[in-house]
Amino acid sequence: MYGMFKKVNARERIVGWYHTGPKLHKNDIAINELMKRYCSNSVLVIIDVKPKDLGLPTEGYISVEEVHDDGTPTSKTFEHVTSEIGAEEAEEVGVEHLLRDIKDTTVGTLSQRITNQVHGLKGLNSKLLDIRSYLEKVAVGKLPINHQIIYQLQDVFNLLPDVNLQEFVKAFYLKTNDQMVVVYLASLIRSVVALHNLINNKIANRDAEKKEGQEKEESKKERKDEKEKEKEKGEAKKEEKKEKK
Repeated sequence: MYGMFKKVNARERIVGWYHTGPKLHKNDIAINELMKRYCSNSVLVIIDVKPKDLGLPTEGYISVEEVHDDGTPTSKTFEHVTSEIGAEEAEEVGVEHLLRDIKDTTVGTLSQRITNQVHGLKGLNSKLLDIRSYLEKVAVGKLPINHQIIYQLQDVFNLLPDVNLQEFVKAFYLKTNDQMVVVYLASLIRSVVALHNLINNKIANRDAEKKEGQEKEESKKERKDEKEKEKEKGEAKKEEKKEKK
């Protein structure tokens, strides 16, 4: 299989292997050691074929040596690596053509931004739940403590603002009021524009009705004139006949 792959995709290079987990398994370390025959630093990608959470359905890992604090021998474990999903130019063109048929033209940019923010918040909530579950398992002794994770969580908490600080509360209120003023002005402008369009529509309908009434009156007047002319012609013919007799 490896030889066939090299014949078909000579320019591509194998960087690792994947499976449809959706989580890590005990045998992944052993399989990863076998994959080192083809690439020294193989990357394991776990693909979730039925994703329930928002975000990328893939996760990347590399094998590293874990040093234990209690002095026990080191062991192999997986370390998470950042990953992204890309595409070649031909694939991007094909996806754009498909999205033209799928994209809903009625959805505006504002609703898309709000939807993206909601999805982002849901993804953040799922990650926070994972962190809480990990800390609870560490607290009861189900999982060993990892000082690197604790240090990173401490950095996250250090970056959080002090919500009880008066200056922060004041700045938060000012920012919120500024945003609400913009929303209020936008609502007023939309109302004025809607009323303006309504007035223009009323004026256009009135002018159209007035023009239609004038056209009907003119057509009636023309018909009446034609009838009078025909009547005069008939009387003239009768007088000519009387004169001939």
